[in-house]
Amino acid sequence: MEQREEILEMLSEVSIFESLTAKTLAEIYDRSQILIFKKDDVILFESDAGNAVYVILDGFVKISRTNEDFKEVILAILGEHDFFGEMSVLDGALRSADATAISKVKVLKIPDKEFIDLLENEPKLSLAMLREMVTRLRKTDHQIKSISLSDAIGKVASVIIRLANDVGRQKRGRVQIDSFASQQEMANYAATSRETISRVLSMFEREGLIERELNKIIITDFEAFKKKFEY
Repeated sequence: MEQREEILEMLSEVSIFESLTAKTLAEIYDRSQILIFKKDDVILFESDAGNAVYVILDGFVKISRTNEDFKEVILAILGEHDFFGEMSVLDGALRSADATAISKVKVLKIPDKEFIDLLENEPKLSLAMLREMVTRLRKTDHQIKSISLSDAIGKVASVIIRLANDVGRQKRGRVQIDSFASQQEMANYAATSRETISRVLSMFEREGLIERELNKIIITDFEAFKKKFEY
């Protein structure tokens, strides 16, 4: 019972579900499935059939594709209260990317029929979904611009800012990005090499822009960092 109430509280904080009543959230929970994945487990594969939407209850998930050179390209890193898998549920096409656990992950798997019924019966949910998709498109546009127009330093800074915004923990102007993204994963995110990531992170550290503790990155003054590097 305690887990059920805790998950219902978390569902109420998911952006697209904020308008739903407690009764509707309970119905979603009762018709869904809780799944646990270990680090590096693939939750879904590109080209799988789209039969569910996943809400992250705990942990971090990497959304990625493999390009024509068989290199991984990271599209997004998602955390608690984020969701994924909705595109193929909405259009009936195959999955467009892999989703991989990059820590221990707990998700709520909502069947496609249940999700479509919600959209048809809850107009505010449909509007929230549209807003969320527009937000994601804007983020993707900004990521493409940063990668295509920036030099190596700008590319790495852009990835750090996006990670900080998406999954960082903010406190008194400092932002901590926890140890779920390796330097190779950051390189895949920035469309550059691991060696470039290492070199630029060391430079940022020497300049006092970041601190590193084990695999954590701490931005010492996030607003100043954004002002210096955002385009």
